[in-house]
Amino acid sequence: MAHVATPSPYLQLEEAPATGIIYLDNGATSFPKPEVVYSFMDNFYRHYGVNPGRSGFDLCLEAGSLVDETRKLLCKFFGGTDPNRLVFGYNSTDALNLAISGLIKPGDHVITTHLEHNSTLRPLWHLGEHGAEVDWVDFDQDGWVDPQEIIDKIRKDTRAVVMNHGSNVIGTLQDVAAVGKVCRERGVHLILDLSQSAGMVPVRMDDLGADVICFTGHKSLMGPMGIGGMYVREGVQIEHTRAGGTGVRSAQRHHLDEYPWRMEYGTPNLPGIAGLNAGVKWVEKHGVEAIHRHEMALWTRLRDGLRAIEGVTLYCAGDVPGRERIAVLSCNVDGLEALDTGTMLDVDYNIACRTGLHCAPMVHEHLGTDRIHGAVRFGIGPFNTEAHIDAAIHGMAEIAAMQRRKK
Repeated sequence: MAHVATPSPYLQLEEAPATGIIYLDNGATSFPKPEVVYSFMDNFYRHYGVNPGRSGFDLCLEAGSLVDETRKLLCKFFGGTDPNRLVFGYNSTDALNLAISGLIKPGDHVITTHLEHNSTLRPLWHLGEHGAEVDWVDFDQDGWVDPQEIIDKIRKDTRAVVMNHGSNVIGTLQDVAAVGKVCRERGVHLILDLSQSAGMVPVRMDDLGADVICFTGHKSLMGPMGIGGMYVREGVQIEHTRAGGTGVRSAQRHHLDEYPWRMEYGTPNLPGIAGLNAGVKWVEKHGVEAIHRHEMALWTRLRDGLRAIEGVTLYCAGDVPGRERIAVLSCNVDGLEALDTGTMLDVDYNIACRTGLHCAPMVHEHLGTDRIHGAVRFGIGPFNTEAHIDAAIHGMAEIAAMQRRKK
């Protein structure tokens, strides 16, 4: 019988720009960006960098055309039906603040989880101090939230469930579709934080049962910093919490009610939108599933390598049948502060990673890592290679061996 070669799970990316370091902090921001993102941003801003939608001259129309095209591109990418309900903002934090403050009021009941980033936690804590009631659902020892625990907390006065899709600390991908199905049935809004998952795994509005999805452009959508936004499902009206210029019906005293202007204010980030346009097209060209397969193959290589090192502790990194995750892994060297481990990886091995509490304090409180100032987080991206992962394993092995010799 002829031997059939097993296809490689890894991407072959000829356009990977040189960085000079081994960059494993893609959970914070993807770096480097595809070369096409840099070149398109530069070219578009040089030639069409005027205020879109404010005048009728050709450059203005060209700038506005890019904004409209990018709305349509992202609407399709997320499975939306009306591009006008794709709203641009600074990032997912900006979008989450708009969605949470515009949908949840004092006296409302809201449900969230201990896996959340401060972009969700802080707006909800603020609302809780002003009369909203917030219920919290913890995650299990493997890092997943049981959807039924969220569903069981839904009451007649529940206004919304707010939760992230993928954890930025432990990489677990939550079963938000099971929650979304019940939320739709009971008239409860589901607001999703897609900061980690957008561009890393397929995201379709109806499949997840979401009313509002909030995304950032600078992570797995491969765009620049300072651009993001949300998609608001038809029939969902977020109340105004801001007001300002739109370039449309300037004589009107009140801010416009129609989307997208309902949730957009002032001059948009045109170079950011241009970079996001190029980034999403790059992701679509290579395929979300193919990128995720590449990243998870590297994640498994990293997890298995670190697991074999004496004195390295991994957090929620086990394989659980039927459960999915994204390419984020957190760990510590026993007896070392995460910051010290990260500094050694940087100075001695030229490896960039993220240390600390990762803006997600309740995750670390659950894991017990808050008492040791957090963890070392590796975030894998499409431009990472097997050599990068092997270097990280080697570095962690030497740091752990040095720490053992000190004891």
